[in-house]
Amino acid sequence: LMPVAPVYAQAAAAPEQGTVITELRVEGNQRFESSTVLSYVRLRVGDVYNQRTADEALRSLYQTELFADVAIRNDGGVVTIIVKENPIINRIIFEGNNAVTTERLEEETEAEPRQTFTLSRVEQDVQRILEVYRRAGRFAATVTPQYKVLPQNRADLIFVIEEGPTTGVR
Repeated sequence: LMPVAPVYAQAAAAPEQGTVITELRVEGNQRFESSTVLSYVRLRVGDVYNQRTADEALRSLYQTELFADVAIRNDGGVVTIIVKENPIINRIIFEGNNAVTTERLEEETEAEPRQTFTLSRVEQDVQRILEVYRRAGRFAATVTPQYKVLPQNRADLIFVIEEGPTTGVR
């Protein structure tokens, strides 16, 4: 009797299906060089392009928080990465704040002019502003972030504040 080789060993050694990358292109970038965009992904000419490598590349680009949208197109080995860059913050405006000074709010927020505008940073700043108001006894305060799109992919970040009444304890 001859020993039977396990079948699973052959299946594990099978190469992943996909196409070989013959060229890498970047479209939609304005502030960032194509080489910078490509440095964030593990795709290289000669690599196999498949769903797994595409997913990893998309995940890597989104994790930088530099891009509002990312897509990857494969046209027979010519892989094109299409990016839409997040805008740069032009200035930060606080509206409706009377009980707390603008200077105090600027100290608490992390967003600053010339930084990349990201939703996660804005959400964190909203929570920080609300905490400043809670410490001031204004538990009903609300903060609505808005932004005004400007030319050259810039934006004004506006925090609209409804302070609400002072909350007292009896």
